Amino acid sequence: MTAVREGSGVLTESELRQVDAQWRAANYLSAGQIYLMDNPLLREPLTRDHIKPRLLGHWGTSPGLNFVYAHLNRAIVRRGTRALFVTGPGHGGPALLAHTWLEGSYSEAWPEVTRDVDGMRELFRQFSFPGGVPSHVAPEVPGSIHEGGELGYSLAHAYGAALDNPGLVVACVVGDGEAETGPLATSWHANKFVNPETDGAVLPILHLNGYKIANPTVLSRIAPAELDLLLRGYGYAPRYVEGDDPVAMHRAMAEVLDDVLGDLERIGTSQVRPMWPMIVLRSPKGWTGPATVDGLPVEGTWRSHQVPLPAVRDNPDHLRELESWLRSYRPEELFDAAGAPTADVTALIPRDTTRMGSSPHANGGMILRPLDLPDVGDYAARVPAPGTTTAEPTRVLGCYLREVFGRNAEQANFRLFGPDETASNRLDAVYQVTDKSWHAELLPEDEYLGPRGRVMEVLSEHLCQGWLEGYLLSGRHGLFSCYEAFVHIVDSMLNQHVKWLKVHRRIPWRRPVASLTYLLTSHVWRQDHNGFSHQDPGFVDHVANKSAEVVRTYFPPDTNTLLHVMDDCLRSRDSVNVVVAGKNETPNWLDDEQAALHCARGAGIWEWAGNEDGHEPDVVLACAGDAPTLEVLAAVTLLREHLPEVTVRVVNVVDLMRLQPAAEHPHGMTDAEFDALFTTDRPVLFAYHGYPWLIHRLAYRRANHHNLHVRGYIEKGTTTTPFDMLVLNNMDRFQLVIDVIDRVPGLARTAGQVRQRMVDARLRHHRWIREHGEDLPEVRDWSWPG
Repeated sequence: MTAVREGSGVLTESELRQVDAQWRAANYLSAGQIYLMDNPLLREPLTRDHIKPRLLGHWGTSPGLNFVYAHLNRAIVRRGTRALFVTGPGHGGPALLAHTWLEGSYSEAWPEVTRDVDGMRELFRQFSFPGGVPSHVAPEVPGSIHEGGELGYSLAHAYGAALDNPGLVVACVVGDGEAETGPLATSWHANKFVNPETDGAVLPILHLNGYKIANPTVLSRIAPAELDLLLRGYGYAPRYVEGDDPVAMHRAMAEVLDDVLGDLERIGTSQVRPMWPMIVLRSPKGWTGPATVDGLPVEGTWRSHQVPLPAVRDNPDHLRELESWLRSYRPEELFDAAGAPTADVTALIPRDTTRMGSSPHANGGMILRPLDLPDVGDYAARVPAPGTTTAEPTRVLGCYLREVFGRNAEQANFRLFGPDETASNRLDAVYQVTDKSWHAELLPEDEYLGPRGRVMEVLSEHLCQGWLEGYLLSGRHGLFSCYEAFVHIVDSMLNQHVKWLKVHRRIPWRRPVASLTYLLTSHVWRQDHNGFSHQDPGFVDHVANKSAEVVRTYFPPDTNTLLHVMDDCLRSRDSVNVVVAGKNETPNWLDDEQAALHCARGAGIWEWAGNEDGHEPDVVLACAGDAPTLEVLAAVTLLREHLPEVTVRVVNVVDLMRLQPAAEHPHGMTDAEFDALFTTDRPVLFAYHGYPWLIHRLAYRRANHHNLHVRGYIEKGTTTTPFDMLVLNNMDRFQLVIDVIDRVPGLARTAGQVRQRMVDARLRHHRWIREHGEDLPEVRDWSWPG
């Protein structure tokens, strides 16, 4: 291990004693959580009965996290720094639990875990124990906005929390294994999007402890000069703290941390993009733990990653080694007779909301202010009658969002995130009031780039998602716009955020935060020009698997329904909303009032489209999505022309979760509501935007499910015309008429000629597009007859 300079005396002798005491106390508590369920202060010899029956947790990263946290505490006390702690190696949960217990924020959040010997026993017992808390830095841990169970997202979350938070330092520990992931590698570039005047600062602390769960890490094994060049190339000025001697390391860390925090204070007044400071901390994995176990090296190796002494209940030698290890921290110096931390341990712990465990930025609902939203009616498309006007839904939404930016400019709590697609998705009206955030070189031909821009564009869906999650969890609002096919890149990040919100919702001291809302556009039915690679509506299937109390999915069929859905999403809390909407010119079906009512219902009968006139329908034509809605209505016009005697009901679904039973989703319908829409015994032909089997999954318990036939995307795609996409997937208007004939009892015997005309129309379509390169005139020029 490289020797370290002792520094220039930044630490006084009393501070050295105090920061070391805090570090030792946190290390003791971290190890105790992994092993002990009783005898928390070792006031009697350790026995097998004091040990947990199942040993779970991650020791290896915990000492390094404890070291960083203790030194940040000193900086907060001595410098008045306002800090938030993001734990990249979130599997080091024992460390954050230990520090928040020492500072008292844990006991305030969970009063049953008192700051005394009984509370310590409970702290130990609950860790990775049935009915207790997870081994990771989960929502249960005060001060956390980052779970870290899946590595790669810490730096993106940290930068998201720093945006629009001037004066806040987000200290982000990046594990050296985590640094190998794609999302983390991209996140280093987030420093090009931070404005030193209006945003907070992120202090990355790259913790090189040498090993992952079973292998060495890349950044710990490359030459120091190569690592330095890499980090400088990312735009950082790294400072190094390296060694294994605690005294020397404390002195070096205090000096370096004071220097970089001073640099950040000076950068806060900078007019140009700086070289941002960061710290590279190189310390042994499992530092201060057992050096060897059963003759094999442990400290400083991958063997310390989880439980260094795995057989303490059954191996007397391991039990003796555990007791020796725990006593090496000298707990009698760290905790008083009642089990509370001693004065030396708490001397450099901040107070009140300056404690990192009590930071309001880590419980964002405490500081969340509602958005000032405009009246949807001011932006609604004019619809004298259904289908008589057209609009590009997302372009109109862009005008609405422009007003959202304008109304909330002073409180600076709303941003739009997306991977280089804001203009492509036709939301570019927002550029009338804000630029895209940019702090790199500017050229004369550049448009809408500036250091105060509030549109965050970078060609990394991971980074956009991570920014937005950090921004929301620290108390602000945002929207993520993305091509539908490529939002799958963040499937796993969505998983983690939904899980976070599910737990967050049931923690009483966690305050509601703004929902994460996706706008998925450039969707499958209008990616005919880009081809098969851009045609995938499956993100909604992924979302539908997640916790029902969190996820919502919307398919607004036109412009005004999109406006009302988005208005509702921006007002919502503690949810993940997925809104799928087109950007191309499409008919407007509902006026503002009708759209408001329809969105409030989530699903409803479009009386103007059907011909029931008080009679029971022969068939129900249902739809969800803008392209399916258009095809259903076009099929209705064909039925009116060719089979006027068939009674048709049209049902449009804008909130897909309405299809689930009320007992399974908060938005779900009762059986009575569902039957009133879809009947109990009539054929239901459902044209759906995505993969058809999802509709069956949502509705399989309904009385009329056996009569439900769904058309949707069946993975047939290519570069072709818009209508051919529908024909390829059997969701075109002609096929829907064929389906009616095939499924309405008796029609097959009397409507054979009509069925043949529909088959012929599909064949004629194939010949036409191959000769002319565009859709049939009767399709291209179709409009609702009114």
